[in-house]
Amino acid sequence: MSPNYGPRRDGARPSLVVIHYTAMQSANAALKTLCDPVSEVSAHYLIAPDGEVLSLVPEDLRAWHAGAGAWGSVTDVNSYSIGIELANDGFSPFAAPLMDALVDLLKGIKARWDIQPDRVIGHSDMAPGRKTDPGPRFDWRRLARQGLSVWPSSSACAPSSEEGAQALDHALFGAAMQAFGCTATDDPDLLLRTFRLRFRPGHRGPLDAVDLAMINDLAKRFPVDVNAAWA
Repeated sequence: MSPNYGPRRDGARPSLVVIHYTAMQSANAALKTLCDPVSEVSAHYLIAPDGEVLSLVPEDLRAWHAGAGAWGSVTDVNSYSIGIELANDGFSPFAAPLMDALVDLLKGIKARWDIQPDRVIGHSDMAPGRKTDPGPRFDWRRLARQGLSVWPSSSACAPSSEEGAQALDHALFGAAMQAFGCTATDDPDLLLRTFRLRFRPGHRGPLDAVDLAMINDLAKRFPVDVNAAWA
């Protein structure tokens, strides 16, 4: 167990899951860092490439994994989240046993805390520019197919010619990103890079119709503030 934890502040309970990669060469190296009191970092879980799940901080306590950032109106992400570290160097494919174990773990967390799929996010989503994990090799679509995260609809991924002709307005894109939950920056270039890192990895170039259609679809179906109208 890691010594790096504390109580969740102001009676908070988990409503988010934040997925990370360790960016280290082995799970053992990551475990040493996450359990070192000098490092002042931790996570609730570490999953090794062979699928072993190590529980480091109880779910009802506050692990120190998220750092500065925000998702929607949540600025103390550590108090409102469960952090999962995946043993991966940040460049390699994620091992199949690791992904299988993550799916099983997320199913249990979802059942215990009633966390909705749109609130399973990457570290890069809540800390744009500062963090890039879990990175472009992570299979978000697999999680979405199993109801454990979200993905744009197939029609949004291939907008019609009429939709493609609409003005490529960075302000509209930024508003949709913030409606979806990415509220930690209003830099339009950084917002686009953050979006593509998760939903269009490897895509380059200026904002295009597919970017706009995909984020509009996500913002309409999964607004971070369910009381806010998004049309």
